[in-house]
Amino acid sequence: MKQNISSQMLKGILQGVMLIILEKKSDYGYGISKQINRYGLSDIPKGTIYPLLTTMEKRGLVEGKMKPSLEGPDRKYYFITVAGVQAKKDFINEWQFLAGAVNQLIDEGENNDNKRNN
Repeated sequence: MKQNISSQMLKGILQGVMLIILEKKSDYGYGISKQINRYGLSDIPKGTIYPLLTTMEKRGLVEGKMKPSLEGPDRKYYFITVAGVQAKKDFINEWQFLAGAVNQLIDEGENNDNKRNN
């Protein structure tokens, strides 16, 4: 099922998602995009991924290296750095904290709705 996610919310988590992907395996921009799509985030414009990779590279979270491609011109592959691994861990901790807090809030809201309906 396709879900519309606000672009502001998505931009806030996309860097963390990309770091998780790149820690598993280095990849080039389009390959990262395909992996993101596999997890149901298919509405990410390609014009969002490349500028974010550039920003992440400037911040030292990833390192880009040109590599030959069997299907055409060389491709820039991105590798997570030590700083990127730490940023990924920080993202996961923040995500788990926020998800827990929001889920608790949602659960309490649903419980209050059920009490009012009884």
